[in-house]
Formats: sequence, C-alpha cells, structure tokens
Amino acid sequence: MTIQNEVETYWNGEAELYSDSIQKELNGFEKQAWLDLILEFAPRKERLDVLDIGCGPGFFTVILSQAGHHVLGIDCTENMLTCARRNAEQAGVKPQFRKMDSHKLELAPDSLDLIVCRNLTWTLHAPQAAYGEWLKVLRPGGRLLVFDANWNRHLVDDEMRAKREADLHEYEARGWGSPPRHVDWEESDRLSLLLPLTREWRPAWDLQALKAAGYSEAFSVENLSERVLDEKQQVLSRSTPMFMVCGQK
Repeated sequence: MTIQNEVETYWNGEAELYSDSIQKELNGFEKQAWLDLILEFAPRKERLDVLDIGCGPGFFTVILSQAGHHVLGIDCTENMLTCARRNAEQAGVKPQFRKMDSHKLELAPDSLDLIVCRNLTWTLHAPQAAYGEWLKVLRPGGRLLVFDANWNRHLVDDEMRAKREADLHEYEARGWGSPPRHVDWEESDRLSLLLPLTREWRPAWDLQALKAAGYSEAFSVENLSERVLDEKQQVLSRSTPMFMVCGQK
C-alpha cells in the first residue's frame, strides 16, 4: 500500500468526526470570519471560479457557494465527499464535488481564479510537486490561499512537545474536559511521521516552495487564531497557531 493509499484510508475513518466539527462552524461566528478572511485576499471579482482542495466535509465549499461563487470541492476520500454533499444540501447550495488526488488535478489549465485549502498541506506526501500542479490550473493573477499550522511538529521536536502538553493541560484546567481527539490518534501520529512537512518549519518552508514552483508572488500571514478560532480552539492552538500562505500566478 502506498502512503497515499494509507492517507486516504485514514481520512475515510475521520469523516463523520470532522463533519460534526464543521457543523458547529457553519452555525457559529466562524462561518463569517472565514469568509471575510478568504475574500480579503482573493482576487477582486464578482463571481470567482474556486477550487477547494481537500475539501473534507465541505466547509469552505459551502460558505463560498453561499457567497455566490462557483465552487468545486475535491477530496481523495469518498466518506468526506459524502459528508460534504450532505452538508451542502443542508445549507441550500449546489457546488460540484469530485473525488480527486490533490497531487494530480484533472482540471483544465488556467481555469480558476482562486484555490483554497485548510489543514490539507501537512497531509501531502509530495507538497512541493502539489504546489506546482496547483499553479497550472490558476489563471494569470489567480491566487492560492493555504491555511494550515505546524500541527505535528511535537512528534519530532521536544520543545514543541512541551508546549503542546502545556496547551492540553490548560484546556483541562479551565474545566472543558478532555481535549478533542482523532478517531485513531495512534494512526494519525504514525502517518504524520511519514509525511515531509512534519519536519519543516512553516510557513517559511511554504514561501520557499511557492517561489520554487514559479508563483510570481508569495507571502504569509501568521497567527490567525484569534480571528477564526473560538476560545477553546485558541488554547489548543497556542503553540501551533493557524497561518495563511498566499501564492499568486
């Protein structure tokens, strides 16, 4: 079994858990907060052609569709796409969804204004190649917005491990109970150690990768946690704040 097959199998098993989490976002302040953030950095166009890569249960796909944009959500797992279709239907929108490997886009060159993804790039087994692949389908002036964090750096970095443990302790000390977990935490850690971005400092790595891939412009915005996360998630993410990397064709 290839690493891509292993990743697909793992995320199939996480689909319902992640769908529950985005339902909370779709009914909370996060929905407008994320939409405002994306459109702040998106190309200025009344109706954008958007690709949500690794769409999971469809959060970005739904909120951008509700805002009137033409959105395609792709994911490599059937269970995530099933959840995404259900969430879109409940939200009253009809974006397109397709099963597709994020490393190999089956899309026309120069066909998109905007590519977005959240918590995807750390799961890629060949992220440098993926950034090059994504560039091909953007129109001139189109933009890529990557939202991610150094989620698994604690597996290879003692200082980050200590900070993460402090975050988890603070969460419990505030009386919020046990922190949320993956369905299969051990498998998540095992796969993370096989993936290259676990050992990289980001977003510095991403900026270099985007420039090497041929993007005309690349910049980052660090620590978006206060803008898009609730209080509980901010505590859990103190040592791994959400960042954004933007690449322009």
